[in-house]
Amino acid sequence: MGSKDQAGGAASSGGGGGWFSYMRSLGAAVRNGLLGYEGLEVINPDGGTDDAEEEALRGRWRQEDRDSYWKMMHKYIGADVTSLVTLPVIIFEPMTMLQKMAELMEYCDLLDKADECEDPYMRMVYASTWAVSVYFAYQRTWKPFNPILGETYEMVNHQGITFLAEQVSHHPPMGAAHCENEHFTYDITSKVKTKFLGNSVEIYPVGRTRVTLKKSGVVLDLVPPPTKVNNLIFGRTWVDSPGEMVMTNVTTGDKVVLLFQACGWFGAGRYELDGYVYSAAEEPKIMMTGKWNQSMSYQPCDQEGEPLPGTELKEIWRVAPTPKNDKYQYTYFAHKINSFDTAPKKLLASDSRLRPDRYALEKGDMSKSGAEKSRLEEQQRAEKRTREAKGDQFTPKWFNMTNEVAPTPWGDLEIFEYNGKYTEHRSAIDSSNVSDETDVTSIEFNPWQYGSSSSQ
Repeated sequence: MGSKDQAGGAASSGGGGGWFSYMRSLGAAVRNGLLGYEGLEVINPDGGTDDAEEEALRGRWRQEDRDSYWKMMHKYIGADVTSLVTLPVIIFEPMTMLQKMAELMEYCDLLDKADECEDPYMRMVYASTWAVSVYFAYQRTWKPFNPILGETYEMVNHQGITFLAEQVSHHPPMGAAHCENEHFTYDITSKVKTKFLGNSVEIYPVGRTRVTLKKSGVVLDLVPPPTKVNNLIFGRTWVDSPGEMVMTNVTTGDKVVLLFQACGWFGAGRYELDGYVYSAAEEPKIMMTGKWNQSMSYQPCDQEGEPLPGTELKEIWRVAPTPKNDKYQYTYFAHKINSFDTAPKKLLASDSRLRPDRYALEKGDMSKSGAEKSRLEEQQRAEKRTREAKGDQFTPKWFNMTNEVAPTPWGDLEIFEYNGKYTEHRSAIDSSNVSDETDVTSIEFNPWQYGSSSSQ
């Protein structure tokens, strides 16, 4: 655990200075089909500096797929590739980015506890631990599908929440989400910025997250760390998120600063994070420590950041058991997100579960998934042409674009806000006595502005 000056500053420990100190380029990598890829960085998270070429041969790509992918991608080095290229389904998981946004709700009972907590600093411990808890799921190395403009995702039957996400912009890709139960409301405008580096990509979360705790009325703001996906083409793909997570109580000025350690030599420091809850006067009140892939603990501390005498380190959260040998490293909750068990009555036809490319991949039909993905993308382009010809603009159904532009560490963000219409929509359905006997799997995916065909 670092001192109170180190939490929120430079890493107090990183195991050999972090992965920056041992990035290994493929040198004269002429053996085993690696000729032509000299200079690409390959990082073994469990190794040192001398095994780059050995690690390079451990990836999921067949050589012919890898060569084709590199031929397409090498010209984008240094660029934001968020929506520049069409990627093969071989690297996808059967989930969309809207569904991945919902994964943050797996441990939302921590927000319930934050709402019920009278101690303002323990409230921040619960809330920030909730923000950390999703990183176990985020370490999956498969890419989610980019949502179609107007696509939605709804989720109920979990901790009393109602969750809704909508793709509100295509260029740049942006999603907005609203979630609520009796204890909290959650609102996010999410836009991702990337930088492609050849065998890795840096991902910057240009978004704004706000949580309102209903009992106290306090509003929490979250700024997560950036993420780096390593070994995209060569080696075993893995994820790291070195940097600071800051959660601020914008009502009182209290805040949490947690430092996610960078992975060092032979995995030293990997997954570790630590930091403090600070008062509005910037005095440390509670120290926090743990591993984002295992558990988090806390302990009251003095003004120097040292544990208070007579207190002990207490665990506040632990990762739930996960399925064994799951193809996509899904948690049980991730399977629930894809399941119709968490779908509400009269599911919107624009819901991610209904995407034929996602569904085909879930069933193991990669060829059909790729064909359906191409068809949907072409239909989206046709919609855009129709919209431009008509002089129309796309307007989201469930969120309104505001005049607010919020600064983030990685650029300005246009803010979308929940307009309340979905609450009215669901109330009307839930209060009706008409039974819903529709076979939900037979609903045709339809996020389209002009109906199921852009020619309409």
